[in-house]
Amino acid sequence: MLEPAVPARAAGTYLHRRGNAYVFSAGSGTLDLVTFRELLNGAQGQTREVALDDYVRALGLWRGPAGDGLSYGSTAMPIFAALDDEFYAACVAAAELAVSLRRPERVIPPLQLAASMAPFHEPVHAGLITVLGAAGRQAEALSAFHAVRDRLAEELGIDPGSALQAAHLRVLTQSPTSSVVTSTEGEGDRAPAGQAAGLVGRGEELGVLRQAIEAALTGRTGLAIVEGEPGSGKTRLLEEAAADADRRGALVVRASCLEGDGTPSMWPWEQALARVLDSLPALAREKWLASELGRLLESRDDDAAPPVSGGRAQFRLYEQVVTFIGQASAERPMLLVLDDLQWIDATSLQLFSHLAGRLPTGTAIICALRDRAPTPGPDLSRALAAASRLPSHRRIQLGPLSLTDVAELIRRETGHEPGADIARNIHVRTAGNPFFVRELSRLLSDRGALSDGDVSARAGVPSTVRDVVRDRLAGLDDSARHLLRVAALIGREVDLGLLARAAGVDVADCLERLEPLRALGLLETGPENPFSWRFAHDLVRESITETTEHLRAVRLHLRVADALEESQAEDESITERLAFHLSAAGPLADPVRTVEALKRAGRRAATKLAFAAADRHLESAAQIARTAKLPELELSALSLLAIAPRRQAGFGGTTFDLLERAEHLARQLGRDVEAAGLLFARLFGAYTFLEWDRVRLVRRLYEQGEASADPVIRVYGRQAWGLHQWDIGDIGAAYRCFSENNPGLLDGVVSAHSETPIRRDVSGEWPGWHAVVTALHGDVGTAETIIDKWNGPDDSYAVATWAYYTTIIASMAGDAGWVMRTIERWMAVGTGRAAIQQEHYIRLNWYWARALTGDDPAVIAAEADQLLAATMVDPPRWGVAYHHALIAEMWLAAGMPDEAGIALDRADQALDAYGQRYAEGLVLLLRARHLHARGEPTDVVRAAAEKARDRSDERGSHLFARRAEKFLAVFGAMPHKSIGHTGQKWLPES
Repeated sequence: MLEPAVPARAAGTYLHRRGNAYVFSAGSGTLDLVTFRELLNGAQGQTREVALDDYVRALGLWRGPAGDGLSYGSTAMPIFAALDDEFYAACVAAAELAVSLRRPERVIPPLQLAASMAPFHEPVHAGLITVLGAAGRQAEALSAFHAVRDRLAEELGIDPGSALQAAHLRVLTQSPTSSVVTSTEGEGDRAPAGQAAGLVGRGEELGVLRQAIEAALTGRTGLAIVEGEPGSGKTRLLEEAAADADRRGALVVRASCLEGDGTPSMWPWEQALARVLDSLPALAREKWLASELGRLLESRDDDAAPPVSGGRAQFRLYEQVVTFIGQASAERPMLLVLDDLQWIDATSLQLFSHLAGRLPTGTAIICALRDRAPTPGPDLSRALAAASRLPSHRRIQLGPLSLTDVAELIRRETGHEPGADIARNIHVRTAGNPFFVRELSRLLSDRGALSDGDVSARAGVPSTVRDVVRDRLAGLDDSARHLLRVAALIGREVDLGLLARAAGVDVADCLERLEPLRALGLLETGPENPFSWRFAHDLVRESITETTEHLRAVRLHLRVADALEESQAEDESITERLAFHLSAAGPLADPVRTVEALKRAGRRAATKLAFAAADRHLESAAQIARTAKLPELELSALSLLAIAPRRQAGFGGTTFDLLERAEHLARQLGRDVEAAGLLFARLFGAYTFLEWDRVRLVRRLYEQGEASADPVIRVYGRQAWGLHQWDIGDIGAAYRCFSENNPGLLDGVVSAHSETPIRRDVSGEWPGWHAVVTALHGDVGTAETIIDKWNGPDDSYAVATWAYYTTIIASMAGDAGWVMRTIERWMAVGTGRAAIQQEHYIRLNWYWARALTGDDPAVIAAEADQLLAATMVDPPRWGVAYHHALIAEMWLAAGMPDEAGIALDRADQALDAYGQRYAEGLVLLLRARHLHARGEPTDVVRAAAEKARDRSDERGSHLFARRAEKFLAVFGAMPHKSIGHTGQKWLPES
């Protein structure tokens, strides 16, 4: 194909034999791929103009997918897919360069080709949209965005990413006189140094206003009205549109209506018409000043008489205004900007309606008004309705900013790139209101909360927001203020019946009092549920709670708690809300009632796997009980608290302190069994985090057990001793202890002793420990039988525990297939967050099994190493040395002995640092295998393997001794006579 004239077997120009293969040799300019890469490399270090030329030439070499889309099976061959990726990356870089040089049209063809080749490559499509928009082909750009957006939704079920959204926004906000216009929302935005000002979001709304302006510029008329809640960015949007009109040569006339009865009549028109007058030639100005209109144009004090109301005189004046504006618009297209229309006086409103209906050609009016606080009055509503019937009318409802826009506004306001959680929390607290976003982000930035991630209500409410809320509340009577305070303490969502009961009014009266709050935009209701109200913004609610006197708030919290219990006493869904309000009621609430409510809330939160919330509830319960000198209640709360962290991620320092306090209380109350259980829970945590003094706790518990006649306390003590023997690597002693002290012995004594949450939770691990030690002692079959008791169909936590211990035993036995079968069962059940602590171990064992059963062991070993470092190294956890050994085995499977050696060194360091020796036999065996992989002499390898076998055998770790024996068999070594146990189950060493 390359050289048809070359005879068979003859030497060619391009293909040459090299041993048992061929090499392709091509000179400069022969391969388009080589030329493509040379051009891209040459673009580096050149001037931007020359670099763009190189990019265009390089991209022009492409005619379609590399290899003409040659595929293997159903997917593109990796080498050709990688070449296509080079093309896509070059297209994206070229697009950015071309737009910055205002030469976007040069890269449109290759971007179109790349987009056709990669229908889901978002950066490529974002680049195409950007260059089309920058080239003035906005309709094509928007069409391209809609096409890729629909494709992502229909075929992948996802929304466009940030690159596509940003490209779409640039097109929407693009002005005809500039390539790319950014945009920001919220009145009075400030941009960080070096940051171009503009709107964030509002691209479509700005486009509507530009249509009205375009109508005036082309000899027609335009009328657009923007409405929205206070702080939604209406003024800022009008400013951006006015600036655009000014750049395009229009005469921009601005006026604002003012709040208050003292504002002069016709004040907005005095402002506007004076600006129009200044734009006219001197002779025209003199003529108009001499007319009847001159009374209005020269009026600058409050004593000036307003125009005559009604009749022909008023009509004549309004017609003069129309003529006056028409004359000015004939000289230069005019944009009249009228802000805060909700405050317009009656006479000015009449003139507005007259002018809108008879608007001269070449003139556009854009207005803004609030749709709440205050709600438009009847006169204004009628005027707006009349305007809506005009053919040039456009109405814009300004809603909240999207999450993406909120993140961008935060970045511009503070100069910090907010994380996803920070942006989301601010978006929720502000409901996307630009003014609130701006003020809250400034406050959080000043307090350093943006960097530490605390953007909750604890970070406070900006004083500017509180001032706005106070201003809205100024006209409310006492009954409405009281209702608002109760609603704020209930929460963001407010049930009408609960609010009425807590406020002490009937539902009808409550609705009547809510009406002025709705009109002010403080509370709102959805049409789907008239009995559910909500605060428009969390910041509004927080402002009200912050400004409510403490004693009044305490009393109101108690009233809300009473109302909750009265209405929904049997409803579990109110449990946590009731606990919150009783806690907030402080000393006014019965402490027994509060503690019991907090305990119920803690248990409910734990069942929902909300462990942090459960901890808060139970710690509060314990503290209140302690303050009220209720030791029985304090002990029950602390006992519950000891369980929740065990189910999520082990124990921490605060939990240790609480456990010690609980043990002290139990002994004071004469509950020795419960005290032993709490001490054992404390010991469990010490082993979880490998505390250096864990032996001290073992001895305490063991000595208490031996001195006690209570069989439960004796079992606790001996289990602690068995755990200690396992920890130090004396597997024989641990096996004897766990076998002789089987937790099944408890069955006969449970009926004689009150069952405690501690014993149910912590002692539930004992069969797992017994099974692991039994396997290490050499009887894997019996270990499997012991462990399978957890493999039930419903309890996800039990299945996670079963998978945890089973994968440990299987990995110790070297049985990767057993691990994989266990993981399949675990994933099928879907334990989710039910057992976070176990999940880390299960996944590490899963990585080990995958590396030994087909997946790329080098890739899997690297992933496992990262997981281990992230979850078990700092702080160190039980089994860290063992899992370093498993990673070493993975590196050996990958044929990478250097990395295996590093992992084994870490395992040895962990053995020495934490004294956890049960993994020593496996580490020694892997040392021998490591020597073998490095090609060390046979006698050196054999000596290392014999050391592993003998050390394991003398410590009773017969499972690892047998694995060493199997490895030695490869070298023809004689079997070690002392090794022997039944129930063996493992795979031969690979």
